[in-house]
Amino acid sequence: MNAVSPSATPPVKLAAAMAARRTPEQLRARRLLVWRELLTSLWAPLCIIGLAFVPYTVLIEFAPAAAAWAQPAMKGLGLLMVAYFVALLVWRNASPKEKALRALRHEANELLSENERILQKPQVRAKLGDPVPERIAEQALRVESASVEGNAERLREELKGLEALTAQHLGPFRKQSAADFIGGFGKALLIALVIRTFIVEPYRIPSGSMLPTLEIGDQVFVNKFIYGVRVPWANVVPFVIVRPPARGDVIVFNNPVDESKDYIKRVVGVPGDKVEIFEGVVHINGKPQKRDLVAADFTVHNITDDGRWYDQQEARFDEDLDGVKHAALQTLSRMPQHEGPYEVPADHVFVMGDNRDNSADSRHGLGYGYGKAEYVPYGHIKGKAMVVWLSLGYQGLLHGLFGGTGLRVDRFFEPVR
Repeated sequence: MNAVSPSATPPVKLAAAMAARRTPEQLRARRLLVWRELLTSLWAPLCIIGLAFVPYTVLIEFAPAAAAWAQPAMKGLGLLMVAYFVALLVWRNASPKEKALRALRHEANELLSENERILQKPQVRAKLGDPVPERIAEQALRVESASVEGNAERLREELKGLEALTAQHLGPFRKQSAADFIGGFGKALLIALVIRTFIVEPYRIPSGSMLPTLEIGDQVFVNKFIYGVRVPWANVVPFVIVRPPARGDVIVFNNPVDESKDYIKRVVGVPGDKVEIFEGVVHINGKPQKRDLVAADFTVHNITDDGRWYDQQEARFDEDLDGVKHAALQTLSRMPQHEGPYEVPADHVFVMGDNRDNSADSRHGLGYGYGKAEYVPYGHIKGKAMVVWLSLGYQGLLHGLFGGTGLRVDRFFEPVR
C-alpha cells in the first residue's frame, strides 16, 4: 500500500469536529457562555464605545446639527461605560471563583487554539491518522462542558487530560515555526498600518494656535480617507474618495517646509481663491466673510514650552467662513490693517489658525518666514479633524497632581467645527 501523501490529506478542523459532536443543549449552553465571556471582558465597554463612535462621527460630519443631542448621548454612554468597566474590574478581582475560572478558561482557549493550529497541517493528519484527532476532539468537548458548567475543579482535571493528549500525540509539532510567528505578527501589523494610514489616525493638539476651537491637550481623530488615499512619503493623492478639502475644514497636514512636523489649521482658501484680510475680516475673491465680535476680553488658557499654564486675553469673534461657523481670536490692539492678497495655486490650500495672532500658518511661511506666503499641497494633507475623543488639558480631573493638567471630561466627543 502506498503511503498517504501529505498534500492529498485534508486538514483536520478541531472546531468542526467538536461542533459535529455537540447536542442542541450543549450548543445553546456554549453560546450563552461565549456571550457571558464577551460581556464580562474588560474590552467590552471599550468595544461598545468604539461601535457607537463610528456612527456618531458619520452623523456629526454629514448632519452637524445632530451634535446638539448626539454629543450629550455619547457622553452619557461614555460615563455609563466607565461605570461598567469599574464594576467589572471590582467583580473580577473580588470573586475568587471568577478569577480561577477566567484563568482556566483562558488556558483552555490557548490550548484549543494550539491544537487547532497543529491539526490544520496536512502532514500532521498524514502521520496521526483519524483516531488521534477524534480523541482530542472528544477530550476538548469535555473541557468545554466543564467550562460551561463553571466547575473549576472539573475544568482543571479535564484540562490536564487535554494537555496530556496534546503532549503525547502533538508534542513534536507544538513548536511554532518562525513562519507562523512572522505571519501572525505581520497580519496584525498590516491591519494596524492600513487603519492608521488610510482610515483614521489620532492627533494631539500641542499648541494654542487653534484656540478656542481646539484646546491644548485635545486628542482628535483624523479622517484620512475623506479627501482621498494619500500615499505616505511620496506625498501624493492619486484620487479623491469623498471630496477635496473645502473652506472651513480643520485639517492635519505634514508641513511642506519642514516635513518633520505635522500641523493642524483651518482651510481658508482653496485652489483659485484670492484671500485678503482687512482689519481681521477675511475676504475671499473680494467677498467679506461675516464676523461678529462676541467678547472684547475673552480668556483662554495657553501653555509655555516648559509646561506652565497661563491666561491669554484676546477678543473673541464668531466667524462664518463660507457657511462654516466657528470661533476665532484676535488681539485688537495689534490687528493688521491689511494682509495679502494670497492667491492659492492649483492642488494647494491656504490655511490659518483660529488663534489668528498666535499661529504659524500660510501667512507666515508655515512657521518659517514671517510675511512669506506658503501653501499646503494636497499631497501633504493627512486628513480632516473630526472629533475630540480625549482631552488632557487645563484644570481637568486630578489637575492638582499634574501641574494644572487633568482629564477634561467636558471636551469628550466634541465635534471639530
